[in-house]
Amino acid sequence: MQQIYLDHNATTPLRPDVLEAMLPYLHTHFGNPSSVHRTGRRAKQGLEEAREQIAACIRAKPAEVLFTSGGTESNSLALVGAARAQGPAKTHIITTPVEHSSVLACVQALSREGFSHTLLPVDAEGRIRADDLAAAVRDDTALVSIGLANPELGTLQPIAACSRLTRQRGLVLHVDAVQATGKLALDMEELGADVVSLSAHKIYGPKGIGALYVRHGTGLVPVLRGGPQEREKRAGTENVAAAVGFGIAAVLARDELAAVSARLTELTARLWTGIQASVPDVVRNTPRRQCLPNTLNLGFPGASGEGLMMGLDLAGIAVSTGSACAAGSVEPSHVLLALGHDAQTAKSAIRFSLGRDTTRQDIDRVVAVLPGIVERVRAAGQTSGRE
Repeated sequence: MQQIYLDHNATTPLRPDVLEAMLPYLHTHFGNPSSVHRTGRRAKQGLEEAREQIAACIRAKPAEVLFTSGGTESNSLALVGAARAQGPAKTHIITTPVEHSSVLACVQALSREGFSHTLLPVDAEGRIRADDLAAAVRDDTALVSIGLANPELGTLQPIAACSRLTRQRGLVLHVDAVQATGKLALDMEELGADVVSLSAHKIYGPKGIGALYVRHGTGLVPVLRGGPQEREKRAGTENVAAAVGFGIAAVLARDELAAVSARLTELTARLWTGIQASVPDVVRNTPRRQCLPNTLNLGFPGASGEGLMMGLDLAGIAVSTGSACAAGSVEPSHVLLALGHDAQTAKSAIRFSLGRDTTRQDIDRVVAVLPGIVERVRAAGQTSGRE
């Protein structure tokens, strides 16, 4: 059976070029980059070259890039580290209800330390307004955290407008750019954020490695303590092989960005047009403008998103739902609930996220098999309801 992978926002396959660059650091150049002997210095060289590559791809200075274990740790270090660094008089955080769970969990954890928080309202596309951010700022505001691109919807936030405001007010701005990396051109000066989270496995790099951009002069209290690694901001021996892979993946993503983005935009439009024409009552949750080029979140009222995902999986097509499994039960997506959808509508959503290897034939295959799957899942739901 033909296998079609349309869940690239969850993770991406490791590129052969990336694996090839990593392999020497898994055996020949195995040294600890903190060691001063030749083997350690060679590992250190690979680590610093990767730091330079990532910095160049986001138009930052190498000294402003810290390696972490991934996007979740980057978000944790950004929120907890920056919030604690602001001092006892600053105990208010501003964020949005559509953030990644790693951000919202950190906000909840900080609330147990005495921090308060404000969730900015979002419109029907999941987007905030800079005016609402301005109205939410208080004298005790320590930090603002807003994701650049929503992983479920693909919605882009007006970060440049927000950063102008935070700079005027002297506030620290954290941006979760994990989903935007490799899909959008990133320039740290234009973005205007003080702390930015990145991850390798969203751009065909290895899992278990991320980075945090920290603008020079931004206060950050370490979360992991121990040695002096990563400029005393993140203790622990660095994952050199993964960092090298991240660096190569970032360079390849930057070099191919324009061509891949244009192709993904065309394929995503083809997918939407095909589904809209063949499936009745489909609801588009992803905005038509100011969104990622590869993401399409759709609702199918009367159908279970889990059922649709499983039906597509049996047909050899991998997608994801807009919901998360917790404690054995399927909960509606907090993102779709924040947009004003009721729980049943939110549970009818599935997300298609295309990648660099997606073809027109893949899209046409999805359009061919999806109508029948939707019809069967809707019929099964009606039968279950009558029982």
